[in-house]
Amino acid sequence: MCLFMCRRREKIMEGITMLDPKKVRLGICPIGWSNDDMWDLGDENTFQQCISEMRLAGFTGCEIGHKYPSDVKELKEALDLRGMTVASKWFSSFLGTKPFEETFEEFKKEIEYLCYAGATAINISEQSYSIQGNPDLSIFKNKARFTDAEFAQMCDGLNKLAEYAKSNGIRACFHHHMGTCVQTLEETERMLNNTSDDLLLCYDTGHWTFSEVDPMAILNEFPNRIGHVHLKNMRRAICDQAIKESWSFLKSVRNGAFTVPGDPEGCVDFEPVLRKLDEIGYEGWIMVEAEQDPAKANPFKYAKMAYEYITDLMAK
Repeated sequence: MCLFMCRRREKIMEGITMLDPKKVRLGICPIGWSNDDMWDLGDENTFQQCISEMRLAGFTGCEIGHKYPSDVKELKEALDLRGMTVASKWFSSFLGTKPFEETFEEFKKEIEYLCYAGATAINISEQSYSIQGNPDLSIFKNKARFTDAEFAQMCDGLNKLAEYAKSNGIRACFHHHMGTCVQTLEETERMLNNTSDDLLLCYDTGHWTFSEVDPMAILNEFPNRIGHVHLKNMRRAICDQAIKESWSFLKSVRNGAFTVPGDPEGCVDFEPVLRKLDEIGYEGWIMVEAEQDPAKANPFKYAKMAYEYITDLMAK
């Protein structure tokens, strides 16, 4: 039931150290403006509106959404005009079930794209057997699972991708995700323990919370493997209902399970997360990500809410 970490944030901000703004930058994902899994959510919102409102809210970085121009030069020019940059990009891998070369060929194209765009990370999500995009399958009852051989094959492939990304100045960050073969804390620990230190983690507070895991657990266990951060909040009542009734990922999104940091309806405690990131000397992007229906949650309003909350919390 969202466990102990899924509670309203208490006002105990005393003593948190300011994360160095020269080493940590704040960005936001476009999924609050236009959803990448369900294109009807936010179809009315344009790319230009999205990045303009991101910048107006205070953010200087973003990830890539389906409304973004495919031409990286066009994208970079639009972001440069606003004093923004690409922080990272999602990448779907199929390392557990397909020949490595198939994934690697696409990966090389993405690395070239990200290098030109000025990004620092690529977020790898293993999509073999993934059900995150299936509106009819429960991310709890029907969750994907690998055989031992498939898991080992995935880890071997991840090591190779991470080595290639690092040689090009890009962090390879694995994104644990609901509905995939690396969703739980146990699966994530196993993946990290069987890959090299070159493979980092795209750490996501929302996916930990939805998995009924304390978001602090992985920070405490693998502080040196955090390469990219997603701050995602959860609405407690909807989160609990989704777990109890075994919803699909997409049903959870449509019903408002996710929200941004700073939303009074949210239940993730971000204060210890930011404190720990400061303690371990984290350097990189901290991204706000919340899959919401923009018709119900105005993306500009929620972006401002998140930015003001995070910067206030970091300054305490």
